[in-house]
Amino acid sequence: MSKVAIITGSSRGIGAATAIRLANDGFNICVNYHRDQAAANQIVKQIESLGRNAIAVQADVSNEQQVKGLFEQSDRQLGQLFALVNNAGILRQQSRLVDMNAQRINEVLATNVTGTFLCSKYAISRMSPKNGGDGGVIVNVSSAAARLGAANEYID
Repeated sequence: MSKVAIITGSSRGIGAATAIRLANDGFNICVNYHRDQAAANQIVKQIESLGRNAIAVQADVSNEQQVKGLFEQSDRQLGQLFALVNNAGILRQQSRLVDMNAQRINEVLATNVTGTFLCSKYAISRMSPKNGGDGGVIVNVSSAAARLGAANEYID
């Protein structure tokens, strides 16, 4: 039986490339997307052309009920989870910190931090041998923006 992976934010970019790579390695894939269903469906078609099973599931990773639904749909349609790749993340338009309001900061934190914790929580509840799982792996992805910051940022 093939291993199952959920990759958040996998309708484009690094997430899509990860989904294709894992499919090439024999995984069945749950492609998570937030807004672009057409792009997610395109990745599903590419994965299926490799002979693997794949589904596209819309979920905002910052919303616990949607995350729960994402994992439940993957369980029903693909089977026992083995891998989670926390790839979803937002940055928004670059701006100086002094120009950011609390709403923007909280949106970024909700997706990039809370979303990672929520997805990990639901993955662990399935994969941990303490919960009847067979083990598995969680990979957290970050971008260079986390390390380098915004271009042209300066203090004056």
